[in-house]
Amino acid sequence: MYNHILPLPEGESPMQLLERRYSKNPDFVGRRIADEYILVPIREKVGDLRSIFTLNDTAARVWELIDGQRTVGQIKTTLLEEYATTGTEVEADLGTILTQFETIKSVHAN
Repeated sequence: MYNHILPLPEGESPMQLLERRYSKNPDFVGRRIADEYILVPIREKVGDLRSIFTLNDTAARVWELIDGQRTVGQIKTTLLEEYATTGTEVEADLGTILTQFETIKSVHAN
């Protein structure tokens, strides 16, 4: 039995989710400024400070890894190699981050 943490779209298996690829919305740009990584929409609401998102280190790394080519499973593997954590924790964080990115429309599944 496979225990999954990542949120599954209706009718999708855990394996299908791990094979999913995400691409960045070209209307968003990520930048490291001093000690922070920010995500900014470059078209709509650019003057609205509520539209500027500060990312934690894990979210910033996920943003950097999203390229339209890597699968969610490959991103998970990279995070496991780079951070001292468990697969369950990485899946939980990755699920939360991808859901938040989808909510603000900074990424889309291919």
